[in-house]
Amino acid sequence: MAEPGEQLPEEVLALIFRYLPLRDRAAAARVCIAWATAATCSAVWHDTNISCDCELKDMLSPYLSACLNHVHNLRLEFEPSRVQSRQAATELLTALAGCVSDPGLRSLRLECHGEKPLFDAGLDVLQAVHAICRASRTLHHLDLRLLPFTLDDALVLQTAHCCPELRSLFLNNRTLVGSVGPESVLELLKACPRLCALGLHLASLSHTALKALAAPDREPFVLLALRCACPEDARAPTLPDEAWIELRSRHPGLAVELELEPALPSESVMRILQPSVPVAALHLSLSGDTVGSVRFAACHYAATLRILEVRAAASTQLDDTLELLAARCVGLREVHCFCVVRPSVLHAFHAHCPRLRSYTLKLTREPHPWRPTLVCGMGQSPPIQADAWP
Repeated sequence: MAEPGEQLPEEVLALIFRYLPLRDRAAAARVCIAWATAATCSAVWHDTNISCDCELKDMLSPYLSACLNHVHNLRLEFEPSRVQSRQAATELLTALAGCVSDPGLRSLRLECHGEKPLFDAGLDVLQAVHAICRASRTLHHLDLRLLPFTLDDALVLQTAHCCPELRSLFLNNRTLVGSVGPESVLELLKACPRLCALGLHLASLSHTALKALAAPDREPFVLLALRCACPEDARAPTLPDEAWIELRSRHPGLAVELELEPALPSESVMRILQPSVPVAALHLSLSGDTVGSVRFAACHYAATLRILEVRAAASTQLDDTLELLAARCVGLREVHCFCVVRPSVLHAFHAHCPRLRSYTLKLTREPHPWRPTLVCGMGQSPPIQADAWP
């Protein structure tokens, strides 16, 4: 230990402690009064990441319980198939909901890893999320994209009624059933006028909701993330191109993310890909025609597309279409194609996309998982090795 006159300032200690896992923070708080003061100050806990897989022991120790009031932004990881991990997560969320503080929790992101048990509705976890929504009137951001349980109207309506300051809500998780109705989404938009980012399954979005977003008194809306994977999405009514034109005119900075999964039949895909949708990120994992979707993106999303991900079988037609897309979508920042492509495809993206920062374009088969290549320099592509060419 340093002499009293050599003690690090509290601000420096807090900066160090904020990067420690929970058990190490607790240990630091027992060293001396100065360290205890620094380890429990709000700066250490403002942005907190907790993994219930790594930090199961003493999850709700008196030290942690005393610091929950200081947590403003929480990212919580757990594994739903592990009883201890799951129980620790629900207990922590319940305890956090019971804390009365000002301003309180502002942001919550839940991340589940591993397999979800069969026939598991996740009632314990969802009840804890409900408790958070009831208690956190200052909640600004709620991200449930990595929660593997079916989300329903009750959760959306409670969020709408209890969290009027909400800025972003992501419900576009990977479930096989969509249970959030368009009426609940419309109620959410009315109750949360400052909402500027929203993630949904396509079936939850309606023409009426697009019109509500385009209202003259609506604050700027910047992100709409749509996942199209369940049967309800395939049967969803077509959202007219005119509605997208109106929404795009009202919010010129709007970016749309589209995620299309194998369950969608080809006719549904072409109903979803409207020409006037300002698609910034397109994720294609289709069982049918992928080439047509990539060609459509090249023709209609050239001005807006920034990220493209394609999971398809390799073919000459796909390579041709990727080269067309590279020539037209010059603003691309990322492109990830999970099949082998010919060298001219890689050359086309290097030649036409100066802002490219990351890509997955493999010229030969490699063991999975395929890692992306990061572009080096200030927007400059790394040199292509001579042995990459025939």
